[in-house]
This record gives sequence, C-alpha cells and structure tokens, in this order.
Amino acid sequence: MSQELPRPRSAAVFDGPDRAAARAYMKGIGLTDEDLSKPTIGIANTWTDAMPCNYGLRDLAEYVKEGVRAAGGTPMEFNTVAISDGITMGTKGMKSSLVSREVVADSIELMARGYQFDAIVALAACDKTIPGAVMGVTRIDIPSIVLYGGSIKPGHYEGHDVTILDVFEAIGAHSAGKITDEELTALEDVASPGFGACGGQFTANTMACAFEALGISPAFSAMVPAEDVQKNEVAKGIGEMVLGVLADDIRPSRVITRKSLENAIATVCATGGSTNAVLHLLAIAREAGIDLDIDVFEEVSRRTPLLADMKPGGRFVATDLHRAGGVPLVLKRLSEGSLLNDDEITVTGKTIGEEAAVAEETPGQEVVRTAADPLKAQGGLAILRGNICPDGAVVKVAGTERTSHTGPARVFESEEDCFAAVKEGAIEKGDVVVIRNEGPAGGPGMREMLQVTAALVGEGLGEHVALLTDGRFSGATRGLMIGHVAPEAVKGGPISAIQDGDTVVVDLDDRRLDVELAPEVIAERIAAYEPPPAPYDRGVMAKYADSVSSASLGAIT
Repeated sequence: MSQELPRPRSAAVFDGPDRAAARAYMKGIGLTDEDLSKPTIGIANTWTDAMPCNYGLRDLAEYVKEGVRAAGGTPMEFNTVAISDGITMGTKGMKSSLVSREVVADSIELMARGYQFDAIVALAACDKTIPGAVMGVTRIDIPSIVLYGGSIKPGHYEGHDVTILDVFEAIGAHSAGKITDEELTALEDVASPGFGACGGQFTANTMACAFEALGISPAFSAMVPAEDVQKNEVAKGIGEMVLGVLADDIRPSRVITRKSLENAIATVCATGGSTNAVLHLLAIAREAGIDLDIDVFEEVSRRTPLLADMKPGGRFVATDLHRAGGVPLVLKRLSEGSLLNDDEITVTGKTIGEEAAVAEETPGQEVVRTAADPLKAQGGLAILRGNICPDGAVVKVAGTERTSHTGPARVFESEEDCFAAVKEGAIEKGDVVVIRNEGPAGGPGMREMLQVTAALVGEGLGEHVALLTDGRFSGATRGLMIGHVAPEAVKGGPISAIQDGDTVVVDLDDRRLDVELAPEVIAERIAAYEPPPAPYDRGVMAKYADSVSSASLGAIT
C-alpha cells in the first residue's frame, strides 16, 4: 500500500544516494528502509503535563500513530508549547497565552517545512493550541487534520454538576464573605475531576465545535470526552484517515473558504460560544488569504438563532452535548433552518451537509433546540461600534439578559488594579468598569479577565455592572462584559480618553458603545494620555508587542 501512496515532500528528504546521511540518522533511532519509503506524517502534539487540558494528548498521539502505520504511513511526532489560560488567569503569566497561539503556529510551520512531512495530524486541547494548530496547517497548506483532545467531565458538588467557572465565581463569593474557606476548598477539590479541556462552552469547546463545522476536524470527533475510551478509537481513525486526505490531496485551502468560515461563525453563534472565536477565526482567515472582517460576525449572528443551552449562559456542558448528538446535531439544526453552507468539503471527503444529514439525536435531549424553537432569535455574539470603539468591540449576548446599561465609569490602568478594587468591595451597582492597557500590544498579550468578571458575578454584581476592556475575556465569562475594544489605549484608542465619573452608555439593541463626551474633548484627552511604561523591553513579549495587529484584525503578527 505504501508504494501507492504519494510522497510529494518526504521523497526529497529520504530518497536516493545523496540522502544516505538522513536515512542513517533515522535508522539509528529504529526506523527501517521500509519505514522511510512510506509517506511521513507529522504528528504535531501540544501535550504538556503542566495542565489538565492537554495532559492526555501524549497517550492519544500513540493511537494516532497506530492508525497512521496501519494505513501505510510513517508517523513522526513533535511537540509545541502550550499555555494554560485557566492556571495563568489573573497573573502576569496570562500575557503569554495569546502569544503562544503564534508560537504554536510557527512551530508547526517550521517543523513541516524543515522535515517536509507529506501530511500533518495536529493534536490540540487548551484554548490557544487549537487555533494555533489550524493556523499552522493552513499556512503550510499540506493535507492535514486537527484532532481535539476533548472536554473534561463535570465535577459534582452538593448534588449538581460544576465546572472550573464555579471556582472562579466562588473566589468572588469568598471575597464578599458569602462562603467560608472550607466551602471554597471543598468546591476546589471536585471542580476539575480528571483531564481534558474546560467543560462549558468556553473557548476550547467553542473552537473545537467551530473547527468541526469548518471541516478541518472530522465530524463526530470533537465532543467525544477526553477520558472516554471512544476517544482512542477516534484518534486511531484519524491516523488512518490522514493517509486518505493525502491521497486525495485535501489541503486546508480546499476546506477553509469564506463559506466554511461562515459555517464556523454560525456554529459559535448557535452554541453561545466564546468571544475569543472572533480573534481566532479572523486570524485563520488571514492565514488562508480570505477577506473576512469583524462585521461578518455581526451579520452571521443576526441571522443565526441561539440553539444550544450551554454554560456559561445555559445549563449544559460539553459532555451533555456529546450525549445529545454532538456538533453534527447543531449542524443539522442549522441546515434545517437554511443557515448552513451545505456544500463545503470537509477532511472526510464528504460535504458538511452530508455529515449533518446523518446526525443522530438522542431522544428527549434538551441541549440543542430547533431553529423554530430557539433559546434566542439571534446568536450569542454582537459587534458594537461607537465613539469608544470606532474599530469595533465584542460582547457575548448569550451571557446576559440585559440589553442596555448606563452608568459612571470606574477606570483602571490594569487588571490587577481592578481586581484589587473588586476584592475591596469598591465597585458599586450601576458602575461601568473600564480596564485598559490590556490589549494585544499594551498588555502585551491581551489577557483574559475571567478573574475579575467571575469575582464580580460571585459578589452578586454580575447583572448590575458593565465592564469594558481593550483586553479579552475567557469563554467562561458571563454578564454584560465587552472586550476587544479597538483601537486599544496604547494605540490612541478612545478608551484612553475615559475618566472616572464619565457616563458610559451600552446599547446592545443598537449595537452601540459610547461615552457622553464631545468629540473635541475625546481628542484632547487622547492627545494628553500617557500609558504606563511598556512592561517588556526584550524577548518574545517585546517582539510580539512591536508586531501585533489590532484585535479587530485578529491580533495577528
């Protein structure tokens, strides 16, 4: 079989007398002439034992390699970096998270170009490793599949399911004196019971669903939980499948199109997914050379109903979606409502419409509604404009029932300053919390604000304040929390003009975010504003700050 399979790149590395030295190296670590005459398949792994999300990927890769060998290929595994959003949350370490997305993509590109693999299987789990993997394989455009490691199972506390979000919100409740040290520890002990990515429709599961809809991950693969034995079979099957993807030359450029990106956006909107999807899908479009701007998310969300009752805004977690019918059930609902571009090809060789058509719905499931009976008539994301954010801002409307808020600004120059005020009980009902200098360049790294937003919810302020920032939010965030305000403060954005006591107006119906100041006052304040000194003057963080684009363009470098 191996002789029938194409070797469009690896032959240049291992064939002929001139390549004897390369073969000698590989024979020294156990490969044979037969192995080196087969297509080489790069197994891009984002494994680490520094977090639960990606912890299981080392073992999962062995099943992928088993499938590759069974189908006539030779697997070659390599690793990339992986930063946990949850563990670094609320610390300076979170500045590394978004930067790591670029490093994951760069790692895959460098390895693929260096070793000239014939195809790639990329394994990912935590938030930035998933888009980073897709960006990397899109950039090199060789036959590729992305495998999501799967979600963690929910924990159980006092008779109900819990996720890590409950711990973050409990921290706020603890600060407010609503729960004891012992109660916080009891929840902490059970909220993350094993390995796998965070369980709600937070960023990891959002992107896994989006990439199944995009077609770069096979149908029925994403929502199989991390510790389910079925995941091993999924991995082995993908290892076999990638040889077919190679034989049929199904490259990312065939799979990732403007229409398939709209399918991915629709899936994010229909499932109440993370605002981070805006950053990541914009970045992937750029890697694919596709014209996609932030307003497309608004257009798709307006026409796409909210169908999945998922945490943090709803009741269910990823394992529930898996039992209900998985991503294909969501796609089937979209297709039934004429909201899916059915003819887009996927890595399976079938169209996304064909995959959706064979979705099996579990009788009596309550996770996914029909398009005729949605949770909300419009999707979970909204793009705002206004004199605070002329280049746009993003809010997850699935995470709040409020459509407007007007109140006095409470301005903070960093996340740490704001969190200190929250812990001290210094934020009052009606306030509009403004956190700046946390954007892609100003942070640098555009930190998530889950520690702050969850603490506000835990203190009972979640539905009584609004928050806006040039940083971003975890997919676990809920409430009237507006991120990605662009331009950011250090780039002369109007968010730098806001001062304590200014009246800020949020109007989701009209998609507006404004401060009640005259244009000339805003201009004068922007000119006078002096941001804090840049926190890094060398190394990867400084390079990132110098080269990163606006959040409205995907924070690409």
